[in-house]
This record gives sequence, structure tokens and C-alpha cells, in this order.
Amino acid sequence: MKSNYKYIFKTLMAMSIAVATTSCEDFLDREPMSTISPETYFSTAAQLEANLNDEYPNILPSFGQWGYGVFGEDKGTDNQIEVTANDRYTADRWKVPHSESDNWKFERIYRVNFFLSETLPKFGDDLSGAKNTISGSIPTIKHYIGEMYFLRAYEYFKKLQLFGDFPIIETPLTDDATALREASKRAPRNEVARFILADLDRAYSYMSDVDLATTRINKDLAMLVKSRVALFEGSWLKNFKGTAFVPGGEGWPGAEMYSNYQYPSGSIDNEVKYFLEQAVAAAKIVGDKYKGSLTQNTGVLQQSATDPANPYYDMFAQEDLSKVSEVLLWRQYARGLATHNINSAAGRGNYRIGLTRGLVQNFLMKDGTPVYTHGTYANGDGYYMGDKTIADVKANRDSRLSIFLKEPGQKNILFETDNNEGTEAVMVEPYPSITNGDGERGYATGYALRKGGSFNRKHYANGGGYTAAVCFRAVEALLNYMEASYMLTGTLDATAREYWTAIRQRANISTDIDKTIAATNMSMEAENDWGAYTAGAILTDKTLYNIRRERRCEFMAEGIRYMDLRRWRSMDQLVSTPSHLEGMHLWNTPMESWYINGQGQTILVADGSNQANVSSKDKSEYLRPFERTSSQAAYNGCTWKMAHYLNPIMVKQFQLTATSGSDVSTSILYQNPFWPVVADQTAEK
Repeated sequence: MKSNYKYIFKTLMAMSIAVATTSCEDFLDREPMSTISPETYFSTAAQLEANLNDEYPNILPSFGQWGYGVFGEDKGTDNQIEVTANDRYTADRWKVPHSESDNWKFERIYRVNFFLSETLPKFGDDLSGAKNTISGSIPTIKHYIGEMYFLRAYEYFKKLQLFGDFPIIETPLTDDATALREASKRAPRNEVARFILADLDRAYSYMSDVDLATTRINKDLAMLVKSRVALFEGSWLKNFKGTAFVPGGEGWPGAEMYSNYQYPSGSIDNEVKYFLEQAVAAAKIVGDKYKGSLTQNTGVLQQSATDPANPYYDMFAQEDLSKVSEVLLWRQYARGLATHNINSAAGRGNYRIGLTRGLVQNFLMKDGTPVYTHGTYANGDGYYMGDKTIADVKANRDSRLSIFLKEPGQKNILFETDNNEGTEAVMVEPYPSITNGDGERGYATGYALRKGGSFNRKHYANGGGYTAAVCFRAVEALLNYMEASYMLTGTLDATAREYWTAIRQRANISTDIDKTIAATNMSMEAENDWGAYTAGAILTDKTLYNIRRERRCEFMAEGIRYMDLRRWRSMDQLVSTPSHLEGMHLWNTPMESWYINGQGQTILVADGSNQANVSSKDKSEYLRPFERTSSQAAYNGCTWKMAHYLNPIMVKQFQLTATSGSDVSTSILYQNPFWPVVADQTAEK
């Protein structure tokens, strides 16, 4: 149930703390008048819950009614791409905005702060609830307070990833220009990360073990996200040490405001250690609890309605996840009430978002060896079958690839096949429609994802799907522990090996981790994986690389890849050497023959003109979606600028926080590294 939150308060402060005396509507948003006061409203547990329910869809991962939801969020990485390159992989298309409607925005932060400012005084100044005046169960009230701390932490983590240094706001601010301008002061990124961890600790302390559905935030989730945040910041500080992207680094734009900055732990190395230790401790709390209850993966899919289901596949394609212990938080949808189009997208071309050849080739063979140890990519040794057909690509591979990569001729629908609600169902998978320019039905790379696709036709009404959305999975804790502990010690301890073994067993591949590490050739991996790089150099540590590989495969199309690539500093090499992202092996006899019309003529146009529908064989035997026509942004490959690791702050914020009219040079803010404070300008480097 949603609350009438926006009608409750007489006057609420703004969606952005950046303020100017001349144009308050740009950063203040006044709520409608109401006769109900906050003092009256925040008085029952039910009211707290209703308030929280309003914030869930605004802050946490979810599916919209249209689009591919979280399954498409890795687009614009080396995992998934559309047919047009993201502006960040160009030299001249990502520009400083003058203004925008999101990103540098404080609406959600303000709402959480208002909730806490009204609720905490009524509950009391300790965790006992001894002074509580809110009606309802004490454990439930405490839990709801903990949920709000979690939501603030999660919203702040989004800001940390986008901007690094960011203002820390813990209370709802008054409508005063001077106070708001001062509050706009950016805190060093590591202190923002520490603030997030503190909020997650508060969330953990307040939330109880009350029997709430896993559609609500819980204690285990707080520790999982704590491990994610701590690993993110620890690895960022380590990999960007000495640069303008960390406090105290050369060229750090915050140096004028924080001269001779000192880390809370004494040095950046100590700060890295602090965050990695926090990640290890938090991840182990969750990992030890769930390591033995990862969702089963049979390694195969149903071929008929009578075949047994694969629980791992179904985890992403069923209506109710309350009994799936690995899922720590999920969002429920309901037929005709709250719906999405995920199933339809999975049954067609994934809204023209395709898997890359690099991702597909990165998956191991069942015996734990990389594909290049079994012959060439095109022609394998019989165990690796090569990539001349999609069926060949899937043979004898890590089951996470084989069950989720679509294949021509497969049965997409097994249940309620005659249900006329399923108007968007594609009963049998066709050859990839790579020449179709339809944004919903076209295939970008030829490698299409089956993840999120139900076998039941009832879920395929246009915009009417109602399978559950997985928000967070416990397996992440195992992977976070493996990486953080290895970065701390340089060795795989017993816990890391135990966790890694559990993940590989679930993937139906050999648990001989050392065999995989020994067989890894980093120069070959660098051809397929941006994650094989840090700071422009190919990793020499094959163990660390294989931990990164495991994350890539486990979280395929779950919205984590770009976060990982940034904290690993994995795009530097693109500054000097463009990357050519590819799809399936189009220009070979079996696949090429898929695109012959009834008159025996090819429907492929590959002349580089504006009419071209595929890339030329002269460029590569593999389909290159960005390189069809010479007018495309990344026709000569994806490039990078160092500035692109962080978003630019819009110019309007500098104008609003200036102390002298709209003179941006007098703003309390500073711009992110290598971005100018001039609208519509590209990064300097």
C-alpha cells in the first residue's frame, strides 16, 4: 500500500540542496499544503511502513513497465551493447550539462532525513525503545527505522559511484540560502563511503530478526551492501592511488578546499586496508550463512512441460521468490496491477541489447579451462566446438552460459501455450534478427539473453508481465569476500576457497580452481575482457583475474559490470587503443546462410553506407554493431577519456551555489577531474 506522503507536510524543502537567492524553484520543491502535521503522521508503525513503501521503488532496483529493466543495465560495457555506442566511449559526445533532472539531486536523501528527524525523537535515544511514543510493536518500529538508514545508504552509494566526493547531509535543512550553500560542500569520497558504512551499521543494529517477507529490507541485506560499498571504495582507492580521482592525489580538485588532506586512518594505504577489512567482515557474515543454500542449478533446461525445472533459471523467471533463500530482496509484481515487459524482452531481442563476443568467450569450459586452450575460437578441438553456430558456442560450457544464451530452434514456451493473453510470446526461437531495426524485436549482436524469460505464455502480455524482480542475491557476499580477502593478503584463504568451490559447483564446472589459474593466459584474456586491465596494464596476477572473471559470469546482466569496471580502473587502455566490441561469428558459412531470402539472395548490406545493416567482413568476421555505417559514433572503435570515470557536475549547480551572482568561480563546489565548468563542453582528457 502506498501512503499519501506527498500530501502530508505543509512545506518540505527541496529536491536539491544547491540554492540561489534568485531562482529558488530550481532547487526547492514545496509540497502541497495539508492539515495533517508530521507530528501527527509519524505516530504509528503502519504510517512508518507506508512512508517506506513510497521510497522502495524510487531507490531500489526494479523493473519498469516497459524496457528490459535490470537485465539491460550492463549495456554500455564490454558485457552488453546496443547498436549505438554509449557517449562515454566517444571523444566528443559526452558533454557537461547545463542542467538535468536527476543525478545531482537530493530529493530522496531529503525524504529519508525528514523521516528520521521525525521518527527518532519519538522512538528515543537508544535501541531499547524505552521512551518510544510510536504505537506498534517495538521490534517492528525499530526495523522500519533501520530500513530508512539502509535506503539513505543505498542512495548515497549511487552518488558515490557517479561523483566521488559528495555533500554529506544528515538532517533536513531549513529554507535558508546561506545554510544550503554551505551544505553543498563536497566531502572527500572516502568519508562519504565511511558515512555509508555507518548508516548500514545503524540499519543492521535497528533491524531485527522479526519474520518479515524478503520483499522488505533485512539485516543480511545491510551486511551484503556494506561489503559491496567497502569493496568498491577499497579497490577504487587502491587502483586510483596518486591520481586526481582520490583525495590527496595529484591534481585532486578538492585540494584547495582540503589542503594537506589527511585520511582518517593516516594514509591512503591504511584507508584501503580499512575498507577491505570492512568488506571481508561484512561479507563473511552473509557468506557463512548462505554458502550452503545457493539455489540449485541442474545445468540443463526443460524441453517439455513434463521435464523437471532448473531452479537457478527459474530464480529469474517466477512470480514468488519467498522460498528462494539466496534472494535477499525481491520486488513482487501482480497481474493487472504492477507489471513489466521483461518476459517479452527475453522472448525477443532483449530490446536490442545483445551480449558481446567477449563475454561469451570469457566463460570457461566445464572442465575449468579457458576456451583458447582447446583450439581456435572458430574451430575447436571437439571439446570446445568453436563459434560457427550458437549451439557450438554453448557446448560443454559453464552452465550459466549454456542455459541463458538463446539458440535458434529452442522452445521458449512450454506452459499455457494457448493462452491468448501472451500476445508477445515467441514460441520457438528464430535466427537472430540482426537486420531488424525495431528497437523491441531487433537483435544487436546476435547473442541474445534468455535470462528473465518465463516458460509460461501467461507472462507475455504486452507490458503485462508479473514475474518477480531479483534485487540482491546472497552469492554476491561470497564473491565480495573472495576479492577483498585476496586483495588484503595476496592469498586464497580457506574461506575464499570454500566459497569459490560452492559457486563453481553451482555453475557445473570443475572445482579445480588451481587448474584454471594455471591454464590462464592473460594476453588471451585481454582480448575478451576489459577487466583483465587495471590502469592501462594487463593484470599479472592470474588469481585476481579469475576472481574478476567469476564475478563477470555470475552477474551477467544484473547491473553490476560498470560498477566493477570503474573501481578496477579497467578502461585506461582505451584512451590510446580503441576497443572493437563484437557479437556472433556472422561471416562464416553456417551463420551467413541464415540471412538468405526466398530468392536465394543475402539480406545483409555491409558496404559502410547509411543503408548498411551489418558490419563489413573486411573489418572482422564477427558482427560489430557500432561499425555498420561510417557515421556511427564508435565506427573506429570505443575510446575513453580519464574524466569519464566520474560524471561531470552540471553548470547550473555552480551558478546556484556561487557567492557572487552566477559567477561559477565563486561556487563552493569544485568540478570532477578533467571536466570543465562550461556547458556543452567535452572533457579535457
